[in-house]
Amino acid sequence: MQFQGGIFDVDGVLVESPHARAWRETLEELFRGEWLEFVDRTRYQPAAFGADVYLDHVSGKPRLAGAEAALVYFGVPDASQRAPRYAELKQRRIIELIEHGEFEAFDDALRFILAVRDMGIRVAAASSSKNAGLFLKQIRLDTFATAQGKRYDFVSAEMSLFDLFDADVSGRDFPEGKPHPEIFETAARELSLPPEVCFVVEDAVSGIEAAKAGMMAALGIARHDDADRLGEAGADLVVPTLDDVSLGALREGRLERRGTEQTAGPTRTTDAS
Repeated sequence: MQFQGGIFDVDGVLVESPHARAWRETLEELFRGEWLEFVDRTRYQPAAFGADVYLDHVSGKPRLAGAEAALVYFGVPDASQRAPRYAELKQRRIIELIEHGEFEAFDDALRFILAVRDMGIRVAAASSSKNAGLFLKQIRLDTFATAQGKRYDFVSAEMSLFDLFDADVSGRDFPEGKPHPEIFETAARELSLPPEVCFVVEDAVSGIEAAKAGMMAALGIARHDDADRLGEAGADLVVPTLDDVSLGALREGRLERRGTEQTAGPTRTTDAS
């Protein structure tokens, strides 16, 4: 069965966004100011809000749910009541960072998604973040392709990454966030495709779990030395860079690492090394 759809998370997959930075800096600001009086009753320390906390408790969740999850993790009293304030200030901070260009697109991701689209595979963006479109619209594909020495019939002058997608379900208010599969199921439906012919590209455990719950192939990108965790979550293939994915195998409906392509055997393989 060949792949007909590719569904991409945004933060951590396509762009190195400042989401984690915004969550961390906003909480630090709150504990230096209006929440100072009870900081000693929590487990919070500025250095403790690392990438692992963001990936395990915040990434992939709708904004309010992510805010509450972080506050619960740090033992903040009345976390559900305080979460809206935290989420509001974080949103202000992320907009500031985006407007100042404090993010970068991953070159390997742009090479990969252009190659996927060139195969005739339809693509969708599926991020829990309401800010995903702000990132995607600032990334120029025409200049990137030119710099890479590539020409694509579907890339036009001043085309952004946002323009490449056949569907975008990012930032919608789904009743449940990842690991519930609804966001990916909706993306497949808006691509007019059954889930079984789609693969999902994710960097978070909750995203991998959501893809598998939705009966889709899961490609994990381990940008945080977390290949084992993504593999344990059920990823069919885990790679440190999307340049390592075999495009030939992908064209035939298999997720395999470049250089380890199989001529026969399972349609999808797991490689979390």
